[in-house]
Amino acid sequence: MIKVLEFISRVLVGSLFIVSGLIKANDPLGFSYKLEEYFAADVLNLPFFEPWALQLAIIICVIEIVLGVAVLLGSKIKLVSWSLLLMIIFFTFLTFYSAYFNKVTDCGCFGDALKFTPWQSFTKDVILFFFIAIIFIRQKHITPNIQREDLFYFGFSLFFVALFSVMVISWNFPIIFAIITFGVVYVLKNLVKLPASDWIIAGAATVLSFGYSWYCVEHLPVRDFRPYAEGKSIVDGMKSCEELGLPCPKFGYNYSLKNNSTGEEKVMSDKEYLSSGIWEDSNWEIVETSEPITIEAGYEPPVHDFNLSDVDGFEVTEDILTAEKIVLVISYDIDKTDEGSQADLNALLEQVQAQNIPVYGLSASNYESTDAFKHKHQIMYPYLSGDAIMLKTVIRSNPGIVVLNKGTVTGKWHYNDLPALADLNL
Repeated sequence: MIKVLEFISRVLVGSLFIVSGLIKANDPLGFSYKLEEYFAADVLNLPFFEPWALQLAIIICVIEIVLGVAVLLGSKIKLVSWSLLLMIIFFTFLTFYSAYFNKVTDCGCFGDALKFTPWQSFTKDVILFFFIAIIFIRQKHITPNIQREDLFYFGFSLFFVALFSVMVISWNFPIIFAIITFGVVYVLKNLVKLPASDWIIAGAATVLSFGYSWYCVEHLPVRDFRPYAEGKSIVDGMKSCEELGLPCPKFGYNYSLKNNSTGEEKVMSDKEYLSSGIWEDSNWEIVETSEPITIEAGYEPPVHDFNLSDVDGFEVTEDILTAEKIVLVISYDIDKTDEGSQADLNALLEQVQAQNIPVYGLSASNYESTDAFKHKHQIMYPYLSGDAIMLKTVIRSNPGIVVLNKGTVTGKWHYNDLPALADLNL
């Protein structure tokens, strides 16, 4: 029975780490933004890590995939089991901390492909901890696979990867990536008969996972799971639960109260606050109100912060979303934008404007910064202001091009992949 549990644990943990790492590697910039949330002063208070968020994001993605492959192979199991245990202890603490103090509302465990509430993330980590604990306890009994066992473990792992990819996130690439990785590892293991063969195999898995992750940094994610993906309507994404006739979420608040006469302090929900009648006692004062707490789940619009304003502060969102065709150049931070592609970008956009297609720059930077940037690069199109988080969500490129047709995204390009005019489909 214990051998069966060990087998299940290795297959589940290995498969989950490979898929989880790959999904984050598909959007390392997005994962780095999530890490920055954790490093913020009001969460872990580790601001010195923020400049390294992208590098750390890629490293974590690679480690997850390599550990997933290693636990399936039974290679370096002492190192692997300790690494798995320390990682799951850390992430279980992190998700509990986020859930209990309501700090980060989504752990980013599966990027934008699969969203978890903080408590769901914690529960997931507790379950995963159980299976990792089995591997850790059984580490002395786990030996490197023989050839037949590799095929057995890889076969079952591929089944779970395929099941998750097709049934949960509707994306076939993890299956392809797993087949390629398993194939390379299997061939190397049977060709390389050296004392350091385990490290060579780990190096191959590292190269594959790092290569994919870096590709998605230098271009756009291979699969866009965000509500601004090509073919998505921003207008439809903004519709409320009332407009769609769907159940709406219900929220509540916790109040921190203090009695000005006795100094007594207490915390109670808004419902308790009203029903208890404590609000009638002038000695009690609300000193702090919590962030909204979900009481009952319901439909929430995936697009809730797409708001744009012009240089005078006037709202122009509707004008942008109702335009027949419009080209947006997004630089969430004008001071961090890649300037090497600006000359080619200007040449392309001059051709667009020559066809009477409106072009706008979008940035969260202040007027002085955008105006200085415009003059430096002789930019002829106007800039609009938007929220930095929203702009980073729209496109993982600074700058990046987005083409809209009546609010529907018809094209997105990284600055490393600037299209020809004909490719904009205007």
